[in-house]
Amino acid sequence: MTPLRTIAGRIECETEVKKSRFVAVVDRAATEAEARAVIAAARKADPAAGHHCSAFIVDSAAADSKEQRIERSNDDGEPSGTAGTPMLDVLRGHHLTNVVAVVSRYFGGTKLGTGGLARAYSGAVTEAVSGATFLTRERREIMTLELDHAEVGRVESELRGHGVLVVGTSYGARAVLTVAVTDTDSTVALVASLTSGRVIPVLDGHMYAENPD
Repeated sequence: MTPLRTIAGRIECETEVKKSRFVAVVDRAATEAEARAVIAAARKADPAAGHHCSAFIVDSAAADSKEQRIERSNDDGEPSGTAGTPMLDVLRGHHLTNVVAVVSRYFGGTKLGTGGLARAYSGAVTEAVSGATFLTRERREIMTLELDHAEVGRVESELRGHGVLVVGTSYGARAVLTVAVTDTDSTVALVASLTSGRVIPVLDGHMYAENPD
């Protein structure tokens, strides 16, 4: 299975086809609301543009903890299927998620036809994405460990030394260490070894780590 990727940050570029200008914005969006906010901002930034076509893909944890993928596209007045869908296809083709693309078009006086429009909109997004820094999204399970205050420093240091991502530590009656791991079985075994079997990590959800592609 091809791993999903996202982009490190916002990208903007402009292309021209037969004197029509296509201003593309590709940005991060972790939720549908964030994606629609980016689209609204692009519309406000380029009010003179005749069309603000868009596409986005977001993956977010649903209430049952399963991943929920949302894909949307909008032709914004262009002939059906000539803008939003070709843009969405570019995002899919790069295996991107949590990303939104908006292309604002300034008409240059020459009609492009349905095929020409599709190529122009997909080309604008392709050009923008070509300048992106990609991050691979890796699912990690969240686990918590309850430890005596006197041993938390040693255990945390050992875990880090074994490549375990330590998310945080909280202190109460006992210390609670939160880690994010890709292999729960090996982590349970490692913690058992470090604590002589006294501490058993508890699963507490999941997260996604983003690493340079």
